[in-house]
Amino acid sequence: MDPESPPTQLNETVRQIVSQFEQVIANIERVIVGKTDIIRKVITCMTAKGHTLLLDVPGVGKTVLARSIAASIHGTFKRIQFTPDLLPMDITGTNVFNLRKKAFEFQPGPVFANILLADEINRATPKTPAALLEVMGEGQVTVEGMTHTMEPPFLVIATMNPLEHDGTYPLPAAQLDRFSMRLSMGYPPAEAELRMLDIHLGHNVALDGLEPVISCEDFLRWQQTVPYIYTSDSVKRYVVDLVTTMRNDTNCLQAVSPRATLMLMRTAMAAAMLQGRDHVTPHDIQLVGPDVLAHRLIVSGNRSPYRYVQDTMAKVPIPR
Repeated sequence: MDPESPPTQLNETVRQIVSQFEQVIANIERVIVGKTDIIRKVITCMTAKGHTLLLDVPGVGKTVLARSIAASIHGTFKRIQFTPDLLPMDITGTNVFNLRKKAFEFQPGPVFANILLADEINRATPKTPAALLEVMGEGQVTVEGMTHTMEPPFLVIATMNPLEHDGTYPLPAAQLDRFSMRLSMGYPPAEAELRMLDIHLGHNVALDGLEPVISCEDFLRWQQTVPYIYTSDSVKRYVVDLVTTMRNDTNCLQAVSPRATLMLMRTAMAAAMLQGRDHVTPHDIQLVGPDVLAHRLIVSGNRSPYRYVQDTMAKVPIPR
């Protein structure tokens, strides 16, 4: 698709994307059951070219989710286990001297993948996660003055354990602001966990048999179509009024950045498209708003940032 001109049949393109989206969801649910809402949110975030932070206890399927998404869109997958001794070059790669050629050659690190799982990202010293800042924001890495561009799509799914704090380092605001959404998978319902036993205790490992249902080029078409989803001036004003209300509220000790405003709008556009519409409504903003904004906020009192966003949305007038 030419990025400079809209698709000639936008509605037909959206219908095709929705059909492919449902196929991807169904494929992932062959190995992850009872988590349709989270799967939809993660893929919506990815469609908006956003990175996802999964804050949850171990063993609820975060790694399986990342691997199954990569398998479903026929993308390359790499996993980095963050530990205190991990170095930035272990992520981005480094220049290695080739004795035969008498020259340095760049050896790419695991960051060069379509979907990168940054497992327990807060276990490494702050210098190491900072190596992801450039690549998450600009889709490129710079090693010893040389810039290397990532092959699109490039998306990061990072995980954190909210219960264990020994040997961890808090992510700075600049790092959290790179993530479009923060989500929690939670425990599956009892019936879903029962089905999980049937799926994963068989002779054949379900994840290993997962086949792609779309290509990487198809998924790139999803991302390229998002900018053509129509957003009215009234909806844009609604988003700006929402973030301005938070910035002017004395109970909001740390408000959201303009980057967050942009990510909220882009994620709402992706959500509208994946629901089969060529335009954004205020409902789309309300649907994705708490997941996009909450992890960027520090609020006073007993309210969680997630609840604070919901309460603020209830106060800001909704455009007709």
